[in-house]
Amino acid sequence: MNTKELDHLILQLENYLECWKQFSHFISAARARKFTQDDEVQFLDVKSVLVQELELILSKIDCTNPSKDEVITVVSSAPSLRFLAELPEGSLRGIENQWHKVFIAWQSNLGMLKVKHRDLEGRSWFSKMVAKPA
Repeated sequence: MNTKELDHLILQLENYLECWKQFSHFISAARARKFTQDDEVQFLDVKSVLVQELELILSKIDCTNPSKDEVITVVSSAPSLRFLAELPEGSLRGIENQWHKVFIAWQSNLGMLKVKHRDLEGRSWFSKMVAKPA
């Protein structure tokens, strides 16, 4: 993978993490029972992006943590904001804990990609210096 492809993948993963933050925001809205029908629609859109982008990201990187099943479990445990709003507090905390575990794993993956990018840029710079005629 070259630096341009890695740049794109890093940006894609950063955007993916923003969707995970939105997912958490919606959980909070459900807990407070402060959401509209438009929020329900946006929540479904966020869930769709999370699942679709997961497939795209996994096609580009070898990722075992979080597993695809863990991501699907978190997303599918929240079919709607209304459903979340009706859950007992303990169940809602369980979903939040699952979300946090997946979110932190994605942050770790992003960090690894950034290290790889830095290493590639360093090698690229060194290769250019070595290739220059004296």
